[in-house]
Amino acid sequence: MTDHTKKDVAAEVREFLSTRRARITPEQAGLQVYGGNRRVPGLRREEVALLAGMSVDYYIRLERGNLAGASDSVLEALAHALQLNEAERTHLYDLARAASPSGRRSAVTSSRVRPTILRLLDSMTGVPAFVRNARFDIMAANALGRALYAPLFDSPLFAQRGPVNSARFLFLDPASQDFWVDWDKGADDAVAFLRTETGRAPHDKALTDLIGELTTRSDDFARRWARHDVKFHRMGVKNLHHPLVGDLALPYEAMELPSDPGLRLNFYTPEPDSPEQQALNLLASWTTTSAVVSPAND
Repeated sequence: MTDHTKKDVAAEVREFLSTRRARITPEQAGLQVYGGNRRVPGLRREEVALLAGMSVDYYIRLERGNLAGASDSVLEALAHALQLNEAERTHLYDLARAASPSGRRSAVTSSRVRPTILRLLDSMTGVPAFVRNARFDIMAANALGRALYAPLFDSPLFAQRGPVNSARFLFLDPASQDFWVDWDKGADDAVAFLRTETGRAPHDKALTDLIGELTTRSDDFARRWARHDVKFHRMGVKNLHHPLVGDLALPYEAMELPSDPGLRLNFYTPEPDSPEQQALNLLASWTTTSAVVSPAND
């Protein structure tokens, strides 16, 4: 691990632990509060150390970014003291592995979608589906997925530069405000997903470059990035406003492809006979092309 990477990981650890500490009040942690002259909104370092069953000096060393060598029991104690949810706990463990002397490297993300996956996308004629990587590059989409995400594929952002990237669209194309019905939630989620990925893949230069670009070009992104929120992208409901068929509330699933590190298959499955299904049927009647492969990023 280079000295620069060590500093980046240490800074990530420091900010993550301090922001998690700041959001918990002593009352929420079950601690007695004496006097009203507190200078911090959340827990003090000594209070976290007490809750985690460790010395104050040791906790201060951890919060300064030195997670290297921390045992699972120490990490579990921290997770309990800071009331971390599943995604936050996983992120803590990822940061600890990244801080190890070996400088853990994650598996290289697949840069191409295999023909078998493209054939699978083509066979999914009744649902919008696409394959993306953890940086939100849409690597391939079936015809209905391309039709549903037409505002992204048609965005001038990607006219000269591929691949289509939903995070760039969210923060750099004003049209995203119309496409995402709840833009703030979409923006919050996208940043939290990217933050989660930085823990899993701290050496991914393309990811680092994307975050740097969005931080410098979008105040909305930079403000959210500073929160250090993390979240898993597994399932949920996307509320979209399609320019042709109007508002859609679409349940989605995001499934990792085990044979293709870093790639995920996303698809939408509305209730049968619902207005959303009828709208997708209408879109499907207008689309007859096969799976679209997004151009590679230079």
